[in-house]
Amino acid sequence: MKIDRIHHVAYRCKDAKETVEWYVKHLNMDFVLAIAEDQVPSTKEPDPYMHVFLDAGQGNVLAFFELPNSPEMGRDTNTPAWVQHIAFKVDSLETLEAIKAKLQASGIEVIGPTDHTIFKSIYFFDPNGHRLELAADVGTPEMYKQLDEVKWDMLNEWAQTKRAPKHAAWMHEHEFKALD
Repeated sequence: MKIDRIHHVAYRCKDAKETVEWYVKHLNMDFVLAIAEDQVPSTKEPDPYMHVFLDAGQGNVLAFFELPNSPEMGRDTNTPAWVQHIAFKVDSLETLEAIKAKLQASGIEVIGPTDHTIFKSIYFFDPNGHRLELAADVGTPEMYKQLDEVKWDMLNEWAQTKRAPKHAAWMHEHEFKALD
């Protein structure tokens, strides 16, 4: 068996309407579906919800649940805020820069572009506190080949030492040179 693709990913939101409007306005996603029930179909628990679905492009669907009877939404305080994020691909550096300018003009704080060598990214938060990343690929076939050749060695070394292997340290040299 092989997975065909992700059907959708679902996150919690504070306000379904605000969330849909934000993603439509700032990331140009289409609102494609809303499902609401007073009972959870899988568990049969009484728990009203609004489940909204947004088109993130090419068959990718981003979904959110608003749960008015649950305690206020929080985040995993044992995980740094930069770890858990949703990353979306854009078609070019020009698009990345244009979206950054649009977000900043709307008062949204944006970090980046960060140079990951094979892609450049910007980072920001949605109204629910979910960290988002937009990335534009800039890598060459040779770079991807180099990374492919060392992925298992890196993973195996990490599994034994829990220290960052240096096989692909070249990827962030530009970002870290500024710290020297």
